[in-house]
Amino acid sequence: MSKPAFPIHPHFLDPHCTPQELDKGTGITLRDYFAAAALQGLCANPNADEFSDVITESAYTFADAMIKERAK
Repeated sequence: MSKPAFPIHPHFLDPHCTPQELDKGTGITLRDYFAAAALQGLCANPNADEFSDVITESAYTFADAMIKERAK
């Protein structure tokens, strides 16, 4: 599971919240954030409407590649 892109500091949730608890559903996932960023560039193609299925799949392919690279 991907970590949140914009995690909320545990103090704002609960002063006794642990970092593990913070990773549970506190915002958009990093994978979705990366995919959205990639999608913006992919949709800049004037023919994007013709290839919407390929473009959305490609956005997540790019997101997965970014997460893999980030883990190095």
